Amino acid sequence: MQTRKLGNSNLEVSALGLGCMRMSFGDTPTDKQEMIDLLHKSVERGVTFFDTAEVYGPFSNELLVGEALEPFKGQVVIATKFGFKHGDNGPAPGTGLDSRPEQIKRVADESLKRLRLDVIDLFYQHRPDPDVPMEDVAGAVKDLIQAGKVRHFGLSEASAEQIRQAHAVQPVTALQSEYSIWWTAVEENNVLATLEELGIGFVPYSPLGRGYLTGKITEETTYDSSDIRSRNPRFTAEAIKANRAVVDLLERIGAQHNGTPGQIALAWLLAQKPWIVPIPGTRKLHRLDENLGALDVELTADDLSEIREAMANITVVGHRY
Repeated sequence: MQTRKLGNSNLEVSALGLGCMRMSFGDTPTDKQEMIDLLHKSVERGVTFFDTAEVYGPFSNELLVGEALEPFKGQVVIATKFGFKHGDNGPAPGTGLDSRPEQIKRVADESLKRLRLDVIDLFYQHRPDPDVPMEDVAGAVKDLIQAGKVRHFGLSEASAEQIRQAHAVQPVTALQSEYSIWWTAVEENNVLATLEELGIGFVPYSPLGRGYLTGKITEETTYDSSDIRSRNPRFTAEAIKANRAVVDLLERIGAQHNGTPGQIALAWLLAQKPWIVPIPGTRKLHRLDENLGALDVELTADDLSEIREAMANITVVGHRY
């Protein structure tokens, strides 16, 4: 398995991680033992970087990851997140944000128990909280690092200015934000350049465009009401048809490399910077193997130029949320 370091930190992980959210949250039900088996098989294949959050469930995803990966303690890197307000049933995206220092520390203690860990490898702020200064957030995580409860500090969907504010208090190891061939906002809003300047790693989520970039989704594809894509503007039948040009491009490049559209989408991300580590999610072993196959695809400079030029002439239909 190829490995990468997240920025200037000493955190070394597999070049592709695994997003675990959908294994127990926001979609049709899954079989717990099947998901544990999948997590075990991913470790067997060399994956060492796993992403979860307390809000996934809530709590059930951390419990699943903690149980499945306990036998590999010390061999894998587990990232989790704080930052959503707790309602009667725990945190949920609709309850608002809460990154008060005392809340961050409470979440860390509870996540440690659910994940069956002595220390959280990478602790992200899930979303910036407009009511709490970034300096206070970074200070709280700094306290956790000094207490031996957290190793590395991360941010998610933070702006360039917010990254700088936090990094000045406690060095940020990684930023997690959406990035893919059809969503490149981090290139345009100075975030990617800021990460490079400060030596911070980048962990793109939704690197396969929530599955669209695999080429397996058609106008006839339907989603359960619990699936976010059932309400996503990019997954209406009209948008799926209109955005087919993106998949056609990936298929054309893939034909030259004996790769699938999804593998080309991941290989494109990997080719952007050596400190980028995508975390595609899956619940199926054959998809995991397909994703890992992207590590064997080497796109040429001509390939990368062709993709850039083609995407510049494609108007992607539908907002990402």
